This record gives sequence, C-alpha cells and structure tokens, in this order.
Amino acid sequence: MSAAEPDVSIVIGAYEAMPYLVECLESVEAQTIDPSKLEVIAVDDGSTDGSGAYLEEFAERAPMAVTVIRQENSGGPSGPRNVGLGKARGRYVFFLDADDRLGPEALERMVAMADENATDVVLGKIIGVNRGAPKSMWDKTLPRTDVFSSKIKFTLSAQKLFRRELLTRHSMRFDESLKTGEDALFTLEAYLRADGVSVIADYPCYYLVGRDDGKHVTKSGSYTLRFDSARALMGLITEMVPAGPRRDSLMLRPFLITLLPQFGPVFLRDSEEVRAHKLELAKPLLDAHWHEGIARRLKVHEKLRIHLVAQGRADLLADVVKFVKEKKAPTAFMDPSGAGAYLAYPHFRDRAAGLPDQWFTPTVRETVAIEAFKPVKPSRPSGFRRLHRAARRVLKAR
Repeated sequence: MSAAEPDVSIVIGAYEAMPYLVECLESVEAQTIDPSKLEVIAVDDGSTDGSGAYLEEFAERAPMAVTVIRQENSGGPSGPRNVGLGKARGRYVFFLDADDRLGPEALERMVAMADENATDVVLGKIIGVNRGAPKSMWDKTLPRTDVFSSKIKFTLSAQKLFRRELLTRHSMRFDESLKTGEDALFTLEAYLRADGVSVIADYPCYYLVGRDDGKHVTKSGSYTLRFDSARALMGLITEMVPAGPRRDSLMLRPFLITLLPQFGPVFLRDSEEVRAHKLELAKPLLDAHWHEGIARRLKVHEKLRIHLVAQGRADLLADVVKFVKEKKAPTAFMDPSGAGAYLAYPHFRDRAAGLPDQWFTPTVRETVAIEAFKPVKPSRPSGFRRLHRAARRVLKAR
C-alpha cells in the first residue's frame, strides 16, 4: 500500500474474541472497496485466547495495510478504540467490533454516500444475528439528514462511518471512565457536531452478532453503570442543545433506552435494597432533567413509571410494572364532564395514591390505536336510506 491517505481506517478492538474474530476479519477481506484504500488498526486488549496471535497472522497475509497493537487489558472498549483512533490516517474511521462483521459492499457504499453528500457520519443498516438490533431508523435511505429530523438517536452504537477530520477538529475520544454507554456518548456528540448525516437503509452493512457465550459487552456490567451512562448522555444533551423542544426530543433517548429499563420487569426481581438504591441514583437525574415537555412525548405507562420514580413511590411503581409485564390492557376512560380521556393504569383516581389525572393522559398515537377512543360513526335513519334509494331510482329513470 502506498503512503497515500486511505479512504477508511478500520479500528478493531479485540478482547477474547475467538472464534468470532475469524469471520470478522474475513468480512474485512471481502470488502469490495479497493484494499489499497483501506487500513486496519487492530488492538488486542490483553486477550488470552489467541486473538492477538490471529491478528498478527492476518496482518501478514491481508491485502490491505494492517497494524496490530498488543496491550494490557484496559477494562473496556473505549481504550482500544482511542488507541486505534490515535493511529488512524484515513479520511474516514469505522469502528468494527471483533465479534461482528461487515456486509461485503458496506464500506464502498458508505464512503460513496459520504462523498456524494458531503456528510460527516454515515449509518449503514444493522442486522441482528442471534440478538436484537435497532430497527426504527431503517425505513428509508436518507442521503442527508440530522439527529432532529430522523430516528438516528435510537442507534448510538459506535459502528458508523465517521469523517476523521470531524473527530480531530473537536478532539473527540471515547470516555474511558464509562464502562457502558461510552459509544452512545461519542456517537451522539458526532451527530450533533456533524455537517449532515446519511442513512443507508437498503443494504445490510453491519451484522451485530450475539455471542453464544453471552459475553457481549453490552450485556455485562452492574446496574449502577447504566445510571452513569444516563448521567453522561443527559449532561451532553444539556450542554450542547438549548432548552426547548429539540432538547426534549433528544432526552427521550436516555430516558427510554438507558433509564426506564431499570424500572421495568427487572425491578420486580430486585431486592428492597437495590430498589431503594436505584431510586436514589435516579433522583438527581430526574430533578435536573425531567419535566412535562418530555413527559408528553411518552406513552402513559412510560411517563407514569418515571413520575413514580421521581416521587420515590416504589410500592406504586411495582404495581404498574407488574401490570405492564403481564401485558394487560388498561381501560380507556372518557371523563363524563368532557375534561379528557385517560388510560386507567393501576392507581388511576385512587384517592390513597393521589396521582394527578394528567399522568394518565394518552399520546395522540395511543388514542388513535385504542378502539374505545374512536368516534362512533352515526348511523343514518332508515327513512333517510329509503329516500336515498328512491332518489337514485328517479335519476336512473331520467
């Protein structure tokens, strides 16, 4: 490979990645983009399963330039990614997890999309293999969009194509103090700083692989780490986006994806001590960021749970979580006075609980989806129908 600047630097952090690393690297070799336009920077993060040795074997036979760095275990994915980013020379950087793989045309398509539209970040469609994957943002290909005009805030993993100049200009690095959610912080900052984002929805660019041993990094870690992640993400949004609807729309992500699951079915299995600790960890976050502008964007059971967390009402919260877990349908309640429509989840108009009616007000989407809220089409009187038929006969006779 010449000393010319490559199009893409593929950064791979590997820790105990065998045998998944084999298919990962095969997918790199299979890329349709000219190998001379690629470089691989692979960081073995203290593996003991032969990952480092396999990376070195790959470097000897690969058709593109490969740099292998071996280091002591850093305790998370941020360290290896930062090391790789520091060595990258490409116009773009792609972070590839060692247990995942690329679609053959992924990098060729992503580079073309970024070049054609002068965008700083490109999202390629993600497919889950033995695990879930984000779906809502792949409805259609978007040559140029942003984080406020699309659903890209719901995919904040690091597996995107980033323009390296953007990362360099803002001295962007992964936060090594975070042991989970570090990629969400990095990616959201890139979305916010980017001059345009592209979405490729018509080709599977990335295969997110679920490991048989269950050791995928996103599944590990104490619940306290989730609160650390939510705190960092909420802080970034507050710092970079002025108060108002745009900030509220972004805050949905940490509330729905990071915070709320801690008060879902897992909460029913938690000990009283853990429940109390979760409420304690959540309180400063809710005091600082929770308000009606965000609440009105959530479904009733979502905002109801967060309101109860904010009040520290673990007893009432458990009732709501159990109701949702059992997939029960709340009764649709139309106020006889015409004051409003509500979904009667547990403790609706329970005097002892004292919860405000507005906590049970459905979103427009919920209202449309519930049969009881649909207006009844008035039936025409039989006399009218007879008259209508007679009029039609007269017209035909003419």
